[in-house]
Amino acid sequence: MPKPKKLSVKNNRNLFILYSLGLILAFSGALPAYIQSNFLGQFVGVQAMSAYLILANLLSVLAILFFPGLIRKLSNYFLTKISLILYASSLLGLAISTNAALALVSIILFTISSNLIWINMDFLIEDFSIDAVTGKIRSIYFTFINIGWILSPTLAAYLLIGKGEYTLIFLIAASLTIPFFLTFLYEGRKLQDHNKYKRLSFGLAFKRMWTKPNLRGIFFVALLLQIFFNSAVIYVPLYLFQNMGMSWEVLGPIFSIMLIPFVLVEIPAGIIADRYLGEKELLITGFLILSVSLFLFYYIPVPSAWLWAAVLFLSRIGAALIEAMRETYFFKIVSVKDADDINIFRTTTPLGHTLGSLLAIGTLFFFPLQYLFLFLSIIMLSGFFFIASIKDTK
Repeated sequence: MPKPKKLSVKNNRNLFILYSLGLILAFSGALPAYIQSNFLGQFVGVQAMSAYLILANLLSVLAILFFPGLIRKLSNYFLTKISLILYASSLLGLAISTNAALALVSIILFTISSNLIWINMDFLIEDFSIDAVTGKIRSIYFTFINIGWILSPTLAAYLLIGKGEYTLIFLIAASLTIPFFLTFLYEGRKLQDHNKYKRLSFGLAFKRMWTKPNLRGIFFVALLLQIFFNSAVIYVPLYLFQNMGMSWEVLGPIFSIMLIPFVLVEIPAGIIADRYLGEKELLITGFLILSVSLFLFYYIPVPSAWLWAAVLFLSRIGAALIEAMRETYFFKIVSVKDADDINIFRTTTPLGHTLGSLLAIGTLFFFPLQYLFLFLSIIMLSGFFFIASIKDTK
């Protein structure tokens, strides 16, 4: 049965519930995001930390590939609850970590469960979406998510400065899963699975993705964005804190300011893509801005708070445009029943973080850390090639 062209009042209500859950989950996940590299740095060096993050992300890829079969057998609704319990457990593990072994096991579980819970959310959002306003729906959803990300860095920095340790940050992040879980249970009947998911093996799904230029192109666009996010979350805080000597009292507000474009840009971009331009022009603009910003990361030699805030803000304008168009385009060419396509697409998150960490390890063998941003600037230019391979939906 084709999807309706307009959202019903019931669908709008369900979407608002999911937007709110996305906000809570994002706030929880973002609290430890920018401090995790410095937290792990208490136990291991930068290269060893990168190696453990690579392991965590490769295990996430494997978990994601098995996820479609589990969703078909157990339902997305049930697995959302399981993913959330694992996610909360990983945060509690990080909170009580006093040695490298527990910290590294917990960060692996955190990475895997974080990837899976967002896939669960993808299915829930897509279940109540319609193609004609996919850009608007996805942009609003990501705006709610990004509000959570904006709030978190300043709070995390405040807690770190006031307490001088990380335990409270992880405990607060874990406690935020409680309102998510209670809301999810209360609204459970409305959020139960309404679709029979298509059966398609990973090999066939990957072949399908590879032979369809639109799916292949947007896959690599998403992969490049995740490579950038890896450096943004792991190596930029590390560089500014350790190499530039900037304190968390300064970095917290800077990181909150830099995320504002995700709230300001994504909804207008989604509406423009739905009604006027299509996605390609906005993707090109986003990659151009991102590449220039990364070069400035490499080039700026001074720890000026205002200068870094401006450049980081600029980079997120580019990333916000790419993120909005990545979601809009992909979910216009697939449906919620295409479980394998969605899961392969979401492997771009752990794959991108794996490639980003591998690039960081390789860079650190031969160059100072700032050269990572120069290499990333060049790599982002390949986005133009992948954008050229896709066909606009307008």
